[in-house]
Amino acid sequence: MSQGPETWTGDTAKDGAPDTPIARAAHAAMAVRGHEDSWPQPKSCRVISVANQKGGVGKTTTTVNIAAALAMHGQRVLVVDLDPQGNASTALGMERDTQTRSIYHCLVEDEEIRKLAQPVPGIPNLWCAPATIDLAGAEIELVSLVAREARLKRAFAAYDTSDLDYILIDCPPSLGLLTVNAMVACDEVMIPIQCEYYALEGLGQLLRNVELVKSHLNTGLSITTILLTMYDGRTRLAQQVADEVRSHFGELVLETLVPRSVRVSEAPSYAQSVMTYDPSSTGAVAYLEAAREIAFRAEGLNPA
Repeated sequence: MSQGPETWTGDTAKDGAPDTPIARAAHAAMAVRGHEDSWPQPKSCRVISVANQKGGVGKTTTTVNIAAALAMHGQRVLVVDLDPQGNASTALGMERDTQTRSIYHCLVEDEEIRKLAQPVPGIPNLWCAPATIDLAGAEIELVSLVAREARLKRAFAAYDTSDLDYILIDCPPSLGLLTVNAMVACDEVMIPIQCEYYALEGLGQLLRNVELVKSHLNTGLSITTILLTMYDGRTRLAQQVADEVRSHFGELVLETLVPRSVRVSEAPSYAQSVMTYDPSSTGAVAYLEAAREIAFRAEGLNPA
């Protein structure tokens, strides 16, 4: 005998909606689409390098999706693609050919970044200074240039950053001159760490390089954010890695864990970030929460 539709008797959110994983995901997805108040804007432009010389840790994915999430919530963001592979440029839908002026021309030929930056399709307030294959030779060409470690910093100094809230630099998976340029030009370093067996391999060298740059080239440099990526809650190893990273780095580690996500992997092939490709996916929701933490932490506010 039918008893009629079930009535929800569990927890409810503040607005009276059911507090279930699906409901929370739906709410977060609506927030990604812009149905949430703007986040606090920093007092001055934050320049953040996303770095880890270990490949495959989610550097580019993190740069692109954090930038998209910030832009969708009222921030004005420029992504600088400093990786010769140009994956961030691809993921943000940048049109590139042999005639494209890229970040290479800024570093080697003193082209103004403002002239290079292109608006990202479908996301207002987001721009990208793209990379092309020319950048692969920049490491060699920079060696003979004056103040070779500070070429990007000089370009930023000539750029009026008062109309930007964030500059995110996607670094190559190496500790060469391009990455050094990024660290000299920025104030903050964000390190994505994947929750896998060799997660901390090579991290010591990166930390030493940051200290060297801080000592000799950029006294204002500091590591401010560590993001755990590729988290698989089904494995004990992932939890062990997360616990170990948190015990080493404490409050630098964001609360948000970015899970493994098919949608995150698929999005770049459609020249999109996952924030626009599938805003309700677990990956998009995680990057949204990570971006919220980054935006609120800088102002000393609780993102909750």
